[in-house]
Amino acid sequence: MLTGAALLGVGCARSASLSTSPSPYAAVINRGTSHHTGGGELGLARAHARPAKLESAVPGSRNARGPLDLADPGSRTPAARPGNALEELPPGDRPLDSNGLCPPDMASIDDHYCIDRYEGSLLEVLPNGDERTFSPFSAVEGRLVRAISEPDVMPQGYISGANAKEACARSGKRLCKAAEWRQACMGPEKRKYGYSDVNEPNRCNDTGRSPLGVLFRGETDAAKLYTWDKMNDPALNQLAGTLAKTGSHEGCANGYGVFDMVGNLHEWIDDPGGTFLGGYYLDTHVNGDGCSYTADAHEIWYHDYSTGFRCCADVAQ
Repeated sequence: MLTGAALLGVGCARSASLSTSPSPYAAVINRGTSHHTGGGELGLARAHARPAKLESAVPGSRNARGPLDLADPGSRTPAARPGNALEELPPGDRPLDSNGLCPPDMASIDDHYCIDRYEGSLLEVLPNGDERTFSPFSAVEGRLVRAISEPDVMPQGYISGANAKEACARSGKRLCKAAEWRQACMGPEKRKYGYSDVNEPNRCNDTGRSPLGVLFRGETDAAKLYTWDKMNDPALNQLAGTLAKTGSHEGCANGYGVFDMVGNLHEWIDDPGGTFLGGYYLDTHVNGDGCSYTADAHEIWYHDYSTGFRCCADVAQ
């Protein structure tokens, strides 16, 4: 079992030597707050939070882009959706009268925009145009995939923000803006956890165990534990007590009918610098509680076992 002191020195952003080198953020992550916690041990938790002085401490940091405004839907301009993308979808994917102006796999947020009801999973698009299910435990680089949203499946981890954005676009959707994601998470009643203002452990998938601590329990050197390969090991999210199927925590929903926005997987949003929200199965508190959970210590190319996504879309015109 790793002690808290053994787990604090190394970040999980990709470095020049992916197998052994500590993150370029390592020097400042010790002063930050954590996100990977569970079972009484401090897993990777300090790695996904940006310390207050990170911009001045880390060369090449994003100090020019300004703070992410979670309260203002117009604080960032999202990438443009492909023209007429929803109209080009098969009839079964088009909006239904019973679901406002949104496709059937998406929830209508007051008819202002649409959001996937479930965390995203992927279909791989083959060279001949056929599609097949893509493994939720595999990294996406070099594969042509598109996003889908379905109940009772393992959602896609191991995905970067850049790959998530591309996958959404191939389905006529887009990543959510921060304010859109947060509004959908809090529900029409604007509750901190969506289902309530008070946390109810286990209502969402938010009390899992540390897969790194299980799979690599003999490793006591944090610099050797938090490597790119170990953080993206396909076995991590296949261990019992870790990732859950979409919608399997039936109480983890709100009045909009969206599931699992707190816990299960971090969810990338539309931030070119790299931000994911909502926490994951080991932590929904360290970087903010529930729907306010915000981690922005990684660039948009980053991924590990905890990073997932869901898509938004403009309402049909």
